[in-house]
Amino acid sequence: MATNTNISSKYGHITCKVLKHSGSPTVYQLTPKEDKIVNLRRRTLGKRNLNKINKTILLVGETGAGKSTLINTLVNYAMGVKWEDDVWFKIVEEEKRSQSQSQTSDVIVYQVFGFEGETLPYSLTIIDTPGYGSTRGTEQDVIVGQRLLDLFRSKDGVHEVNAVGLVLKATENRLSDRQTYIFDSVASLFGKDMEKNIVALITHSNGRTPKNVLKALEDANIKCARNEKNQPVYFLFDNCQDEGRTDDIEDLQHADKITTRGMSQFTEFLDRSVPQKLETTVQVLNERIRLTACIHTLQERFKFTEQKQKEIQPIQEALKKHEEEMKRNEEFTVEVDEVYKDKERIEGGMWGLFFYEGAVCCTVCEENCHYPGCTVSWYPEHCEVMKGGRCTSCTRKCPVSDHVKEKWIYVTKTRKVQKTLKDMKEKYERGKAGCEETTSLLDNLQKEINRLEAEKEKCLDEAYQHVVELDQIALNVDSLSTYVHLDFLIEKMNEKGDTEKVQKLEEMKSRVSKVVQIGKKYAGDNFSKLFKRKNDDKKGTEV
Repeated sequence: MATNTNISSKYGHITCKVLKHSGSPTVYQLTPKEDKIVNLRRRTLGKRNLNKINKTILLVGETGAGKSTLINTLVNYAMGVKWEDDVWFKIVEEEKRSQSQSQTSDVIVYQVFGFEGETLPYSLTIIDTPGYGSTRGTEQDVIVGQRLLDLFRSKDGVHEVNAVGLVLKATENRLSDRQTYIFDSVASLFGKDMEKNIVALITHSNGRTPKNVLKALEDANIKCARNEKNQPVYFLFDNCQDEGRTDDIEDLQHADKITTRGMSQFTEFLDRSVPQKLETTVQVLNERIRLTACIHTLQERFKFTEQKQKEIQPIQEALKKHEEEMKRNEEFTVEVDEVYKDKERIEGGMWGLFFYEGAVCCTVCEENCHYPGCTVSWYPEHCEVMKGGRCTSCTRKCPVSDHVKEKWIYVTKTRKVQKTLKDMKEKYERGKAGCEETTSLLDNLQKEINRLEAEKEKCLDEAYQHVVELDQIALNVDSLSTYVHLDFLIEKMNEKGDTEKVQKLEEMKSRVSKVVQIGKKYAGDNFSKLFKRKNDDKKGTEV
């Protein structure tokens, strides 16, 4: 398709464009430079001037809300495109597949440079999150969150955000389960300091106050910036600038005025808003990952402790039964279910050039420190569960150097073995000579059980501290991603008898119950499978 050479000289310097449609308006597809930031697509129009200010917008919204059109509108506004220019530019590529086969799961970063002074005194970075609420379900949403984490902590990534835009249609009377789930998921990413930068971007508007949408946001308890009337801050758009202007000219001009006014007000908000640094957001994302990893390790620790207790119990009974043989130092054998760790292969490997799915494991503790979910880092030192050169997940908090990332995990198994008195003395610390030896060996067995119980309680307290940390820093701690762990923690804290911590966890659980119901409706089978997996793990670790 040839490039149109008859375009107004105002845009003649834009060479990265392809004619899509001649007429009124003339429509061009922009072809910006495309590269990667870690595992994300970045599409850059123009060249950045480091002496110029840049503003960053993150957009979220379900399919059909008008997010892609809004991105195009933002770009045209920054370029200085006006109604009378009779031209329109698209930067978002049209989806080539149906929604059920959607490819738009990647986070995409659009950068618009070189137009400072046309309409805006600054350049724009727009982050699109089309993966949230996709037809692939909640597991895909976890990946999107991990990709945003990569973007925010990458040296070449995004380190501050001026606005988070919740894209909604003006016709919404209530937020759908899917919309509520998406907005909850996004709010779960950020720290409390981001609330005053979250705004509603309302599309398909006739210019009137969107009372139904505002009520829907209130009813869903969406955390966002507030105006002097204590209403959610919002901006109105009616994006139809690329529609043919052969009919309904007055209506189209009216729509353009609504959108231009909305863009002017929104960019004024960008101009006066304080950009939010993303250190807290990175901390929130890391804390959520560490909480999940800690819970998995805790569940495995409970299972291991239970099986070790079953191994030790018959030994204790045998020592009491064979007390006389012990005094005479005579041999006897005991059959036990010996607990041991084995390696089990998992599905994993490289996704394209940017993902390595596997498990980060500690070779000293023989524990799975980050599994499942370790898809971003190539090496253990880059894994989110590492902090200050040590693991936050394994029992001994071992150095990074004791860890590997492989396509296998540790599993706890048992095998029938015959143990002699000599075997038991070699495995457990020897006591004094003579008749005191029996008491000492029994004591050492009890000490081993006590040690395992202490490790279990320590892991439980660490998981609780992760939840407390999230409560202190996260904008939306009462999220679905936190809820899936609360029942397990409450049950185990009850067994421990820590009523104060149980009460705090119960309070959190009551706050998120509405979110969970929404999650069940939206995620359907995926959500049920998620909870079934948690419950299965829980049943397998009861002691």
